Amino acid sequence: MTGQIGRITLLTNPMSGHGNAPHAAQRAVARFQQRGVDVCEIVGTDAAHARRLVDEALAAGTDALVVAGGDGVISLALQALALGDVPLGIVPAGTGNDHARAFGVPTGDPEAAADIVVDGRTETIDLGRIDDAGGAAKWFGTVMAAGFDSLVSDRTNRMRWPHGRMRYNVAMVAELSRLRLLPFRLTFDDGEETITDLTLAAFGNTRSYGGGMLICPDADHTDGLLDITMVHSASRSKLIRLFPTVFKGTHVGLAEVTTARARRVHVDSPGINAYADGDYACPLPVTVSAVPRALRVLRAAA
Repeated sequence: MTGQIGRITLLTNPMSGHGNAPHAAQRAVARFQQRGVDVCEIVGTDAAHARRLVDEALAAGTDALVVAGGDGVISLALQALALGDVPLGIVPAGTGNDHARAFGVPTGDPEAAADIVVDGRTETIDLGRIDDAGGAAKWFGTVMAAGFDSLVSDRTNRMRWPHGRMRYNVAMVAELSRLRLLPFRLTFDDGEETITDLTLAAFGNTRSYGGGMLICPDADHTDGLLDITMVHSASRSKLIRLFPTVFKGTHVGLAEVTTARARRVHVDSPGINAYADGDYACPLPVTVSAVPRALRVLRAAA
């Protein structure tokens, strides 16, 4: 579907992409202005302030909410846009940019991303939803992960040195040294509970996370289902060999990987946290589900 985009709200995360997002945002604004689009720019001082500004912009009326930043700030926008009529536009300026990748939005080219917004081609897609034990809900667009991935993220978040990507790499090496199978309890849709030992489990609305890792290579964001990828291996050497295959999506053919599809999954593993769209979500247990037609997104032509 193609609609008229004449007025947008542009939300920028100044920290995305190691501080590159403001520059990308200004390049996009210049293109919007060239094409006759009115732009209201908002920048939050923190997540709560940014969410308040987004809610105010949606209440005042806008043809689209455009995010200049990475998957984390897009996740913030999803909490406001889910189940609504205002579409999401993306000017990729993060480190992972997996939402942009899913919808054909080019990275490193804010002008081209702005053109996609102005052209107004929308797709209505599913979103993932996480309901925690306390009744709180969180929406996500790409992948929810629990297990080894989330332990690495936990450790990264606790560390103060080194900075940037190297911190994550150091955390990964540390967690590899402690690699173990984790007890999971999984209930797919309304079936019986499955008890199994896993290295990690990923629940994909889209195909990739972590900057292009095709953890759920066959996921379809319009089929009303989550793709689930489960790794069963406590071998460090096997996990290291598996890692590069995830960028091609060929890991799903390995003996230590199993896959499934479901509309809803109840997930529990003692002491493990869930991460979604690259950010901390909540502790397990959770119920994670695919919600059909929950978001309109401005995307490149297929």
